Amino acid sequence: MNLKRIPKYFPELSQNKLEQYNALLQLYLEWNQKVNLISRKDIEHLETRHLLHALAIAKFIQFKPKTKILDFGTGGGLPGIPLAIFFPEVQFHLVDSIAKKINVVQDIASKLQLKNVKAEQVRVENIKGQYDFITGRAVKNLPQVLQWLNGKISSKDQNAIPNGLIYLKGGDIDEAAKKRNAEIHFLNDWFKDDFFETKYLLYLNEI
Repeated sequence: MNLKRIPKYFPELSQNKLEQYNALLQLYLEWNQKVNLISRKDIEHLETRHLLHALAIAKFIQFKPKTKILDFGTGGGLPGIPLAIFFPEVQFHLVDSIAKKINVVQDIASKLQLKNVKAEQVRVENIKGQYDFITGRAVKNLPQVLQWLNGKISSKDQNAIPNGLIYLKGGDIDEAAKKRNAEIHFLNDWFKDDFFETKYLLYLNEI
């Protein structure tokens, strides 16, 4: 399996980063034989449905160096690891409650020499400290997510938009998102693949 979509949608990427994404593809394929990270029906669409999906966040915002990101419910490292490759000067804290998934993330980050990734087995509600942005991929419904993340966003903004939650979802727009006046971006505006027709990015800067 070789990269096709990422070079198409991100032509500015360096050869080094493309090589890292290629290596990431292979590592996911290898690990998925041992640990169920990605469903069997999705594995042949790994680049589009997982790596490119994660990189929708890089279409939405260009994080400044030293930005601190918490990626909760990261599973096998999504969207955190693809973003850490894209933004090598940004600090990523990837957390999940399942030890075997965090073991995979730690191994992949080590093999790709991602010095900007810390992976930890911990429930997000138990994390201390604050971050500029929090990312996730449809882990739970929005009210539950906001309850977990309360108090974890820093009040000191340093990017082009205020600090907040950047959440990748699919299907109908969450009613809670409408009530909170969340900013919604439909991914098929950025990526012209059928998979993205029902996918969107939710940004909320008041948690």
